[in-house]
Amino acid sequence: GILPARRTLQPQGKEPWQQLWETPTLLWEAPRLGLDTAQGLELLTLLGTLLALGALLLRRLRHLLVYLLLWAAYLSACQVGQVFLYFQWDSLLLETGFLAVLVAPLRQPPHQKQPSQGGLAGASPHEGLPFWLVRWLLFRLMFASGVVKLTSRCPTWWGLTALTYHYETQCLPTPAAWFAHHLPVWLHRLSVVATFLIEIAVPPLFFAPARRLRLAAFYSQVLLQVLIIITGNYNFFNLLTLVLTTSLLDDRHLGAEAGNSRRKKTPASWPKALLALPALLLELAACGLLAYGTVHYFGLEVDWEQRTIHSRTTFTFHQFSQWLKMVTLPTMWLGGASLAWELLTALWRWTQVQGLLQKLWTAVQLSIFGTATVAMFLVSLVPYSYMEPSTHGRLWTGAHRLFGAVEHLQLANSYGLFRRMTGLGGRPEVVLEGSYDKQHWTEIEFMYKPGNVSRPPPIVAPHQPRLDWQMWFAALGPHTHSPWFTSLVLCLLQGNEPVIRLIQSDVARYPFHKQPPTYVRAQRYKYWFSQPGEQGQWWRRQWVEEFFPPVSLGDPTLDTLLRQFGLQDKSSRRARSSSNALAQALQWVRRQLSPLEAPTLLWGLILAVGAIRVLQALLGPRPSRASPPPREEKHRPAPKKDPGAATDQAAPAPNSSNSGSQTARRKK
Repeated sequence: GILPARRTLQPQGKEPWQQLWETPTLLWEAPRLGLDTAQGLELLTLLGTLLALGALLLRRLRHLLVYLLLWAAYLSACQVGQVFLYFQWDSLLLETGFLAVLVAPLRQPPHQKQPSQGGLAGASPHEGLPFWLVRWLLFRLMFASGVVKLTSRCPTWWGLTALTYHYETQCLPTPAAWFAHHLPVWLHRLSVVATFLIEIAVPPLFFAPARRLRLAAFYSQVLLQVLIIITGNYNFFNLLTLVLTTSLLDDRHLGAEAGNSRRKKTPASWPKALLALPALLLELAACGLLAYGTVHYFGLEVDWEQRTIHSRTTFTFHQFSQWLKMVTLPTMWLGGASLAWELLTALWRWTQVQGLLQKLWTAVQLSIFGTATVAMFLVSLVPYSYMEPSTHGRLWTGAHRLFGAVEHLQLANSYGLFRRMTGLGGRPEVVLEGSYDKQHWTEIEFMYKPGNVSRPPPIVAPHQPRLDWQMWFAALGPHTHSPWFTSLVLCLLQGNEPVIRLIQSDVARYPFHKQPPTYVRAQRYKYWFSQPGEQGQWWRRQWVEEFFPPVSLGDPTLDTLLRQFGLQDKSSRRARSSSNALAQALQWVRRQLSPLEAPTLLWGLILAVGAIRVLQALLGPRPSRASPPPREEKHRPAPKKDPGAATDQAAPAPNSSNSGSQTARRKK
């Protein structure tokens, strides 16, 4: 369509393996299947979707190789997606997907009776190591996102006024954003303070030894992500972040240790009782420090007469830069110390493994996954240090070399969301217009981005309409800063149906569906949320300037721009074979799905998975409840002792029915 993927896959005369390593995408293999690049991308997308749905529904598919294929499929798409897949959440999904490969089990453990030794009973010693990387990723994501808001020197973040603009000027607001925008200004300022607290001060608590501090950190992150989900359409980003926050939880909090709540509480041993007081003091100290720091550094004062809370930033950019220079390296050491503790814990669990062969096998696993975890940690230090240049320069050169070797695989990335607030004088929007006579112009309305002032903001998450997002970025500057926009204009003049479906999935709603427009131009407007009381309107707008001049096919201006940006498609396009059964199947699937809007399709898949899971739970085998043995079997002699039941030595020898009940209860 707008930026054909095949342009990025031109053979360079290199060896296939070298070509695959430099541009890691499975689409190199599309010609072997008789498909062009676009069809190969469709096939890859469909297979990835089916594989992901299968992993949701079938326990056997939650395997290391399955997640490796899913990661490779998304990496393949990102390699050719160009500017349309160049978002931080795409990088986050790739990094999380690779960690899922390490977290996923090599094999599914059998449903058998496990010793009641706590939440980690029956787990391999290495299993906590890659899962620790998930927590480290969450820390890097949140801490860096908070820091860049201040290092960017954005006056709205420093003045605590960012949220007075954010709800109105974000890419795709929700209807709730309109209501949030009209909240009192003092509440917006206090919300900015809470954002800094959650993103900068709370993340170090992810590694706190006190369990309640980690849980408090978890719920604060959940609160922030839920509020963002309610007020903005950020596709899968916030849902993915919520998944990452589960690394702060433990089995006891999730209720994974079945039956523990029904057990009689026993007095704590004297070592635990001795450690309880220091843990409590640590929790009180952490909470007190957070409260004092928030009040002191943001000058919080309660105005009881006006019933408001005044806030202001009491530190300078220089002071914050010095603080960041002082804490960046210690946060790396904090991560290293936490990882060292996980390694020691895994080593101690390995010493508890019984049996020579089992001990040898777990030692091999621990060595492999331990090495991978340490390597991933070292790789991640490089992009993490980008937020503080002096620390980045002092980082170990071995980490730089390791990161450089795998950088193109996006195994670790730098993050920093909402760095600067845009649209302070009004939300800029680009409105496309078409005409047949260059006198009467008709607006081309998009499905999701603001256009018609009376249309309410949509709810489209977890889908991300990539073209609508890029239109938001294009409006922030001249059209020459967004070369793809010229290609979009060309596609509209040509009546390119796949591109038109990006604007309106129902082609009949596109004003030029019968005949492409002869001329296309673009205007820049400023949009604002309507005021309460303005009936039937969600937006107000004002014309600013011409964004793109009127052009037609063959226009010298259009040809010059296409040539200037290198958008004249000179790459060879494979002829689509109509006799290829696979190509015909892909075309049939596209015809069936094209009329559907993407959010409808996504939510349909999600609800279908939910319905199937409910049916699986209702129709699946029900575990039997423990019950007293039948009277006629009461005096039977006890059966021979089963070696697999060695853990039940403290209990009297059970009869067959009671043994089955115990096993079923533990399975449950």
